[in-house]
Amino acid sequence: MNVEQIREYCLSKEAVEESLPFGPDVVVFKVDGKIFLLLPLDTESPQFNVKCDPDKVEELRAQYANVLPGYHMNKKHWNTVIADGTVPVALLKTWIDDSYALVRKKKK
Repeated sequence: MNVEQIREYCLSKEAVEESLPFGPDVVVFKVDGKIFLLLPLDTESPQFNVKCDPDKVEELRAQYANVLPGYHMNKKHWNTVIADGTVPVALLKTWIDDSYALVRKKKK
C-alpha cells in the first residue's frame, strides 16, 4: 500500500476525520475524536502507526519484521507498520480495521 491508498482506506470508514495536528508531515485519522492511525508523510517507505490489542502486540512484532513498537506511542498498545510490500495488503487492511474497531468500541 502506498500513502494515498492508506489514506483512502482510512477515509472510507464511517465517521473518520483527517487532520494535521502535529504539522504537515503526519496525517492523523480519528474516529469519535480518538486517534486510530497516524500516517507520516516524510518516510522512505510508507508506514503507519495503529492501535493493537495488547495481547497481540508482541506476537505481531515477533512474526513480522516490518512491525515495530509504535514510534512515539505507548509501546503496549501501538505498532508501527512499514508497508514495504512484504505483508499482503489484505493483512495491512486487517490491522487498520482492528485499530479502528478498538477505538470505535470505546465510544460511550
